[in-house]
Parts: sequence; C-alpha cells; structure tokens
Amino acid sequence: MPLLHRARAAAMTALLAAGCLAVSLPAGAEPAVSSCIQPGPNLRYLVVFSQLTSAAAADAEITEACGTTTVYYPEIGVAVATSPDPSFLKLIGPQRAYSAQAESIAKRSVKRKKDDTELFRPSGQRSGEQWDMDLIKAPAAHEISEGSKSVVVGVLDSGVDPRHPDLVQALAPELSAGCLTGKPDTSPSAWVPTTSAHGTHVAGTIAAADDGRGTTGVAPGVRIASVKVVDDDGFIYPEYAVCGFMWAASQRMTITNNSYFIDPYLFTCQSEPGQRVIYEAVRRAVDYATSRNVLTVAAAGNNAADLSRPGRDSVSPTNGEAQTRPVDPTCAVLPAQLKNVVGVSAVESTGTKAGYSSYGLGAIDVTAPGGDTRTQSGCVLSTVPSGYDYSCGTSMATPHAAGVAALIASTHPDTDAVSLGRMLNAQAQTLPCPEDYDLNGTGVQDAFCTGYSEYNSFYGHGLVDALAAVTK
Repeated sequence: MPLLHRARAAAMTALLAAGCLAVSLPAGAEPAVSSCIQPGPNLRYLVVFSQLTSAAAADAEITEACGTTTVYYPEIGVAVATSPDPSFLKLIGPQRAYSAQAESIAKRSVKRKKDDTELFRPSGQRSGEQWDMDLIKAPAAHEISEGSKSVVVGVLDSGVDPRHPDLVQALAPELSAGCLTGKPDTSPSAWVPTTSAHGTHVAGTIAAADDGRGTTGVAPGVRIASVKVVDDDGFIYPEYAVCGFMWAASQRMTITNNSYFIDPYLFTCQSEPGQRVIYEAVRRAVDYATSRNVLTVAAAGNNAADLSRPGRDSVSPTNGEAQTRPVDPTCAVLPAQLKNVVGVSAVESTGTKAGYSSYGLGAIDVTAPGGDTRTQSGCVLSTVPSGYDYSCGTSMATPHAAGVAALIASTHPDTDAVSLGRMLNAQAQTLPCPEDYDLNGTGVQDAFCTGYSEYNSFYGHGLVDALAAVTK
C-alpha cells in the first residue's frame, strides 16, 4: 500500500474508533473510486436516500463512496451496502448512513446480547398447562374457528424449527427467508434457528397444531413464515429488520410478529445522526409493509419503562458498554412505538401487568399473556427445537396478540392492515388500572397506571380475546 494511503487508512481508523466521522468533506473533495482503500474490516451500512432515487443512481453513489451495494429497496429509498474503506461514512454522509458493526468495533465490544426472556426446562410431556390460552379464551374460539390457511404470519425472529411436529403443517418454507445480510436469502440454512429457541417458541404460540399433543397455538389453522432477523450473537440490527419488513411485504403476508427491539439502542433517538438513519429506515419499511396490508405487531419490551416518558436509557448501546443517557421526546422503542404498529404489553396469569413489562399511555395498544418469572408454571409453555419449554416476557405476549389478529383476519378476509389493527383493539377485553400495584408488598407502587378503564398505560385497549375475534 502506498505510504499516503497507509497514512490515510490509519487516520481514518483512528477517527472511526473515536466516533469522529460526523464531519462532511468540503465540496468537490470526494475521491474517485480509484483512490479507495481497503484496510478492512468490510463493514455493513444502512443508507437512506430520497425515496425517488433510482436503483442505478443509488448504486452509483455507493460505488463512488467506495462501497458495494448489497441490496437496494427502491420502494422506500433504503440500501444496505458494505465497504472496507473507513471513509465510506464520511463520503456518503453521517446524516444518511449508519453502521452498527462500526459502532461495535469502535467500542471494542465482543459481548453477546443477553436474551430478553427467562427460560425453564420442563421434564416430560406437558398438557393442560396453557393458562395463557385459557386467559384469552382460545379453546372456546377453536370450537368456532382455528384460522385460515390464507392468513400468513411472518415470525421475524431467530428462526423457526421446520422439523418440530407441532409446526410442520403451519410452516411455509417457500415464504421463509434469512435477513442477516440485509438482503433476503431463501435458502433453508438462512432461516432455520442456530443459537436460539426464541423464534420457535414464538411460532408455537401463534400456530402450534391442535392435534392433542404438546401445545396448541392461538390460531393453529393459519400459516407461519420464518423470517430470521436475529443473528448468532442475539442482535437485531436495523438492516435485518428492514429486510424482514420488506420481505413480508413482498410476499403479501398478513401479519408480522416482532418480539424484539432494534439494536443497538433500546430507545432510538431522532436527534442523533446515526440513530436518525435507523429511525427513518425502519419507519419507511414499516409504513411500506402497512401499505401492502401487512399488520405489524411488536413487543413493548421487558425494561419496566414508561415509554411515554422514560427519562433515561441505561441499556444502550447493547453492543458495547451501556451508558446512561437522557431520552427526549424524539426517542422511541422500535418498532413498537411507530405509527400503525400494535404495541403489546404483558400480563401475568392474574391479568395484572407483569412487573418487567414496559408500558405507557399511547405506546400500548393491547396486552396479552407474558407470564410471571417468579415461578416456572407462571411462564408461557410453547414449542422449542428440543420439544417444549417455558418462557416469560413481552416476547411471549406479542404472539398471542398476533395470533388473535390472525383469527380476525381469517374471519374478515378482506380487511386491510389498518382496519385489522383497529379491530384487534376493538375486540380486546377492557382492563382498568389496578387500584394497587405493589407487586412485592413493600408499600410502594412499582409503577403508575394512567388513563381510564377503556384505554390506559398498562393495558391499552385491553386483553386480546380470541373468542371475540371469531364471533364479533
């Protein structure tokens, strides 16, 4: 490597580590492609363009900035690109591009993201332990309808086991894809689970077969698609989620289940350059999916935070050393707090908000069974690659809501996504704010519920109701 390029590579690598790439080059200072350097690593970037930008124009701009286009979604003006040149972010513009990989390297982080659920290993076969299904009246609903095969729920998660006997009939391999490069990959190896049972557990809650064995899902008659958006380190980076939403839209899925928040920020803040890119790209993808009649259902999170006024975020970045920071009104949990997304909180078997569940007036649309982490049987039993397992979290509540939405869509096949979301809200069983929310008996309220009986910060419009979904 010529000395000039070697010096430039060292300088740019130092800038990357210091987080100092938010400085624009003077007009006309962009180098030609021939001056691109390749010191590595080859990092992945999310790039936002004007929504009228053609694929050819987007690719030309990425190439000029020393990058390679992995995929471009012209419907929303968002690309995923890679580049080994540390000047790529500066050349494209820090207001338009973001790399979670670059942030991870700059923070010298190699840690694995902690799973947001609690798992317990049951022994032997279990039956009659699905208190969660009883709570939402699923068994009674199944006597009327178990859902239609024309309804497809995309499970945007860590992959779904295609060999599980309770899921074989429901899973649609031809609609499944992996999104870990930002571009859909339909090969089975790209969408099967590798390091996590999370997606298989979620899938079983939605559509496990009603065959008298194992567990039964909320809507065992519908189909599911495995859309893998969780990498082997447990991260859901924005390019994965964008790919997932766009794939679901292209395949005309009915609903997507999103039991996650998008890394590396619990709250993604539009006032920050890189986070603004994340927010805009994900918003566009969700809006496009909605326009294609795909309803997005998403978990509120397990941080016991009031999403309407969180104040501070002490979890982010998840791929580095977390730093406590103030959170302003431009910050939101993605995708749960986006417009046209159904945000779901979690309740215990008693119908009371689970202590871990986040909440917030205007952020929660409905609630569903997520379980109580204090006891094994208090969690939700569902499918995992090794058989069946218990898990707790808003991750478990969300597929109950998605399953009820699938029953509504089966009963009302011509309903569009926006109307389907409204119908999901309308059928919910009203839950008023609890008079006392002292979960540990200390005499201190663990959270404060605001709003009124029909709509409040803990439960939104109320508890999802499978029976109402097939009768009203």
